[in-house]
Amino acid sequence: MTSSAHSSIAPRLKMLLMWILALSALTGVIVWIGPDKLLAPWRLISIPALSLALILMVLSYALRALRIQRYFINELRGQFWPTLKLSTWHILLNNFLPMRTGEISFPVLMQRYFTLPAARTVPVLLWFRLLDLQAIVLIGLLAAIGGMGLPDAWVILVIILLPAPLLVYLARRRVRQIIAARPDGKWRSRLLSSVDSLPHSVAHFLAALGWTWANWLIKLVTLAWVLAHLAPLGLAAALAGAIGGDLTTVLPIHAPGGFGTFEAGVMVALQPFGLDAANSLTAALNLHLFVLGSSMLAALIVLLIKAPNQIKTEREPGQQ
Repeated sequence: MTSSAHSSIAPRLKMLLMWILALSALTGVIVWIGPDKLLAPWRLISIPALSLALILMVLSYALRALRIQRYFINELRGQFWPTLKLSTWHILLNNFLPMRTGEISFPVLMQRYFTLPAARTVPVLLWFRLLDLQAIVLIGLLAAIGGMGLPDAWVILVIILLPAPLLVYLARRRVRQIIAARPDGKWRSRLLSSVDSLPHSVAHFLAALGWTWANWLIKLVTLAWVLAHLAPLGLAAALAGAIGGDLTTVLPIHAPGGFGTFEAGVMVALQPFGLDAANSLTAALNLHLFVLGSSMLAALIVLLIKAPNQIKTEREPGQQ
């Protein structure tokens, strides 16, 4: 076997091993909890209420797609449906692939769907993630104030993240001037393209911020409502638990499918609210299954439904 063949097989074996470990741990947790106890909370939620929660989750995915489309309005004008498909596939891959490797799908799909180069889309992805993290932390601040008070860790995060997007926006022009003063070259043009991908006006900046907050408010309130029906929790505690789980999907530490890391995030966030470990783990696992199920449902919807104005040249992920 050649060294190149060995190097291509090694990552696949590593990925397979990670999935085996994650699914083995999941199976062990389900056996420990008991399938009946795990499913029992779902029997208390009516089908119309659960359907509404799923609709709201899909709506949050649509808001993410609108954020992308409105950000790249010149290139993506009138192409909401392909943008929704791209965004939904990106979310699905992000949920299931480990260590944030699903993020790679965003520049890949933007190139495939809209021929936008990575030099333009990767900086925007990082910009979106900064806005996402800020929104989650500030919503978590409200939950902490309404629940058990404000932990020191939240104070540090708020101090860092509250001004961060504004500072990046304000620094953009100065950074561009510094890069433009450098000698011509491949890296100079790429860096200029990357900086030019950041918000170019106050309206552009506020629009991205507004779509981000709309998405996260709907998503986190929906997850908090579901979690409050899965465990004996008030809305503030449930919101804290939902934020704890979702933070693990934004930060670099992410197991295959998020199994283990998502549950840990929920349980850590719920710890101050006095819920025992067994009920906390059951609720966290059920919430995680709801998140994965909603992302799979959204992917199925955009895969099966064809919009009337869908462009003929669009290619699905995986096609060449």
